[in-house]
Amino acid sequence: MTRQKVVGFGEIMGRFAPAGWLRLRQVAPGSLNLTFGGAEANVCSSLAMLGGRAALVTALPDNPLGEACTAFLRSLDVEIAHIAKVPDSRLGLYFVEAGANQRPSNVVYDRAGAAIATTPAEQYDWQAILEDAGWLHVSGITPALSKTAAEATREAVAQANRRGATVSCDLNFRKKLWRWDSRLKPRELAEKTMREILPGVQVLIANEEDADDVLGIRAGTSDMASGRLDIERYPEVARQIAEQFPQLEKVAITLRESISASHNNWGAMLYDTASGEVCFAPLENQQYAPYQIRDIVDRVGGGDSFAAGLIYALMDEQLKAPARAVAFAVAASCLAHSIYGDVNYSSRAEVEALMAGSASGRVKR
Repeated sequence: MTRQKVVGFGEIMGRFAPAGWLRLRQVAPGSLNLTFGGAEANVCSSLAMLGGRAALVTALPDNPLGEACTAFLRSLDVEIAHIAKVPDSRLGLYFVEAGANQRPSNVVYDRAGAAIATTPAEQYDWQAILEDAGWLHVSGITPALSKTAAEATREAVAQANRRGATVSCDLNFRKKLWRWDSRLKPRELAEKTMREILPGVQVLIANEEDADDVLGIRAGTSDMASGRLDIERYPEVARQIAEQFPQLEKVAITLRESISASHNNWGAMLYDTASGEVCFAPLENQQYAPYQIRDIVDRVGGGDSFAAGLIYALMDEQLKAPARAVAFAVAASCLAHSIYGDVNYSSRAEVEALMAGSASGRVKR
């Protein structure tokens, strides 16, 4: 089967991290590990690892850092033909301190004025970009960077709609980023902007906080800070979202219970708007029983690996049934928590093995 191409539109950055669980003040001046990542780029890279066809559309500086970034994407079989090279611009950066036990992970952004934040929508050749694409993926992170990036995201969605491509969006609220309109608080700016983009979206992905932060829809008595989720209320959250955006076909909500930085319970719910079917994953004896991830290697990009798994599954005849699609996406993301960096270096076979119950971690010989 020839897979349709998935196009991701958004920023890819340099990611700097201390070794292990060291803090930035412990290593500066000193050595940091440089990798690359970013929400939409993570989705494209993880899709390619699963065997899908993916292309990233972004803007990068026309310098050796931009070249290193494109080489990284090319090494993962992500198509890069429509990446805009911008002279005299910069690569966005972020710095990650990995949390452990009761100390949370921490992210420091250095991405103001990055190439994608200053490149207007008309600089992208949308006709060529979407010519053979069946799917466009965006997130709520790139529109948070600047008014220019928000307008480019909105145009990407509009162009995909005109061509009949499916559009997915991960709400991905980042309070530290929504600063480009001083008249509005971050949550107000996020809601205003995303409500202009979401009418063009068919598959919406959110975590347990996004619906509240961006759309003002709360899941009962859930308390994300304490790691306690009111699981039974999430179908109603999905229905309320679908009522506000009736063109939606699927609403997925990832369910993370943060026991500590090192121990999370992980699962998700998928709501099919046409049938009203609600599917949770993973299941044990037909009851929701989240994966218990007790020794997290790296949780950054965990939601992106879920989005990649869901998109991949929904485009696959054997996986696209809602219950199987969300089970595949959750298993893919569970594995991503065991892998350093933003990219989920897991194959379809490995994901399906976990779905089938192979969770012991025994050495394969």
